[in-house]
Amino acid sequence: MPELPDVEVYVEALRARVMDATLRKAVLRGPFLLRTVEPPVEALIGHRVTAIQRAGKRIAFGFDHGLWLAIHLMIAGRLHWNGKRVALATFEFDTGTLTLTEAGTQHRAQIHVLDAAPEAAGLEPLQCPLGDFASALRSENHTLKRSLTDPRLFSGIGNAYSDEILHRARLSPVALTQRLAGEDIVRLHAAVREVLTEWTDRLRVEAKGNFPEKVTAFRPEMVAHGKYGEPCPRCGARIQRIRYAANETNYCPQCQTGGRLLADRALSRLLREDWPRTLEELEALKRK
Repeated sequence: MPELPDVEVYVEALRARVMDATLRKAVLRGPFLLRTVEPPVEALIGHRVTAIQRAGKRIAFGFDHGLWLAIHLMIAGRLHWNGKRVALATFEFDTGTLTLTEAGTQHRAQIHVLDAAPEAAGLEPLQCPLGDFASALRSENHTLKRSLTDPRLFSGIGNAYSDEILHRARLSPVALTQRLAGEDIVRLHAAVREVLTEWTDRLRVEAKGNFPEKVTAFRPEMVAHGKYGEPCPRCGARIQRIRYAANETNYCPQCQTGGRLLADRALSRLLREDWPRTLEELEALKRK
């Protein structure tokens, strides 16, 4: 799913191409894509874009008559500029054509037409001061992974960048938020800012002024996310994972959990009492 760095770069690319442009035509082919009835999407035709901004993981276009178009790409949605692809949605501006595609068959991407600018429910992680960050984090006693990716608490952080943030902060993804020490929260707050800023800058440089087409949650430069079985660049231990539903959490047991392996539901259910608790036990199990 495109997260804060990806969406920010999308927004910058769209501002360079669509700001002050007039929407000439809109075609929505996905039957479940449009999630609102009033105002209708036709109400946007012939109007000029006056604002483009990020609201959480959504991209919002403001028009000169006060209506807004909000696009949530969800997991597999992607945007393209002047592409010749089979699209779920096509928006023709007088400066070019924006298309929305979605891989797979689940089609979770969403479009809303609103009479006011959409707002993110959670705090903006690059803007909130330490005190507000700590208050939001401790407002409910959940695991760090769950809290960081909860859009009601923090805006724009998802599965991929939460792994990178927790690795940078040297914190366990299953640590409970209300049990964190003050210094842990200070370190986590800094890691959030560092990781999101660094990746936004990296993706901006990668795009080189072009429209971003390589939007993915798995990148070779990442240190934890998607790196299961590979050595941690900090300590050399093998990155481990917790799998659940369609997602997985990647972490370094040496850097983040004091050498302890976190139980993976699928494997721990299979191995039961033989589930290894440390990296040494895991390596011994692999040698059998």
